[in-house]
Amino acid sequence: MGDSLSAEYGIARGSGWVALLERRLAAEKLAWRVVNASISGDTTSGGRSRLPALLQREKPAVVVIELGGNDALRGLPLNATRDNLLAMTQAAKAAGARVLIAGMQMPPNYGRQYGQQFAQLFAEVAKAEGTALVPFFLAGVADVPGAESNFQPDRIHPVAAAQPRMLDNVWPALRPLLTRAGSAR
Repeated sequence: MGDSLSAEYGIARGSGWVALLERRLAAEKLAWRVVNASISGDTTSGGRSRLPALLQREKPAVVVIELGGNDALRGLPLNATRDNLLAMTQAAKAAGARVLIAGMQMPPNYGRQYGQQFAQLFAEVAKAEGTALVPFFLAGVADVPGAESNFQPDRIHPVAAAQPRMLDNVWPALRPLLTRAGSAR
């Protein structure tokens, strides 16, 4: 479940981190089917409304939730984002899936307090629900010197060259979930 960061916005199909994940799974001979249920522009509210049907149809063993950035970009209340992430996590767990939450951070122009509270809400939900967490999905992409070269001209969406780093951010938290879920199949 994701937004444009996982839906390959502005880059060639097959070059996003989710497609790279499929290739990594195949290379490591891990027999998993990946369903990319990401929609550009999606918010946690949209993800929350779409998730029940996806859970019923796909019956996933692992769910990665990469949503929330658009909530912040639109200035949506943090409590609503937190509640939506919590509801999605609980629904996925109730359906028998293990959950990984991909955290996000906002640029400093949103204000220090808002930025801190936004970044913390992902960890709060993960801790409350005992799920895996990637503290900052764009670590090494958005928070490094020369970061502008990692982004398309809109300065929001990473270029294809940044996608392997995004996968590398997710992989250490995801791989153990796949191993545990795979043994429970």
